Amino acid sequence: MNNKYIGVFDSGMGGLTVVKSIVETMPDENIIYFGDTAHVPYGTRSKEQITEYVLNDVKFLNTFDIKAIVIACNTADSIAREKVEALYDLPVFGVVGPASKKAAETTRNNKIGIIATNATVNSGAYEKNINRFNPEAEVISVACPLLVPLVEEGRFKKGDKVIEKVLTEYLTPLKEQGIDTLVLGCTHYPLLYDIIADIMPEVNIISSSVAAAEVLKKELCDSNMLSNNSGSSRKYFVSDNAEYFEGLAKIFMGDLGGTVEHVEI
Repeated sequence: MNNKYIGVFDSGMGGLTVVKSIVETMPDENIIYFGDTAHVPYGTRSKEQITEYVLNDVKFLNTFDIKAIVIACNTADSIAREKVEALYDLPVFGVVGPASKKAAETTRNNKIGIIATNATVNSGAYEKNINRFNPEAEVISVACPLLVPLVEEGRFKKGDKVIEKVLTEYLTPLKEQGIDTLVLGCTHYPLLYDIIADIMPEVNIISSSVAAAEVLKKELCDSNMLSNNSGSSRKYFVSDNAEYFEGLAKIFMGDLGGTVEHVEI
């Protein structure tokens, strides 16, 4: 048993969907979350800039007593995970690998769609990972740069004509390709699940946030690193406005169950 913190980070709010999944599957785990809200979004930045931000994020998390690092950002995971693993002697978990494996194993016709940020799509990380698990799979990726800012503006509810129109435009090429599995390759996108399901009712939708939490639980259990707390401690830190984050964060996971503080890193 290990009651140290799980360190989770993202460029902003989206990683809270990973935290929510972790809390739902492992309610007794202690969590430190860092949202680099001063630099959101990562998805439109260069590889070099993303790597610099990621290493700063992990350096901050490592000031706490953590037992594992969760890269709760598809862009950061696809661009900078190897750097993190090389620098830190801690288990590092991401979102790309778990979602890729789940998609590769559950597709029926071997046609898998990915929606993600520009940086994640350009990295080719999903294609590489999915084909590692299923060499027969055809992966069709679509960059969706408008989705993160729209979600963070609260435009993710059914009946919102703007987000419905944008999603329809992004998803139409995937429908035309006949995919049977769709990976939500950004941790903001689970909030869009219901709208996506309406647009693509025949498609199996995989959340990278849920897949990541499932793998994290299995690995911690196998390594005898699960917490034996009765209850948990959660702390949240951001690099920009803490009050704004706290207000919007409730949309992503309801009760945060902890305090939010602003830090300079």
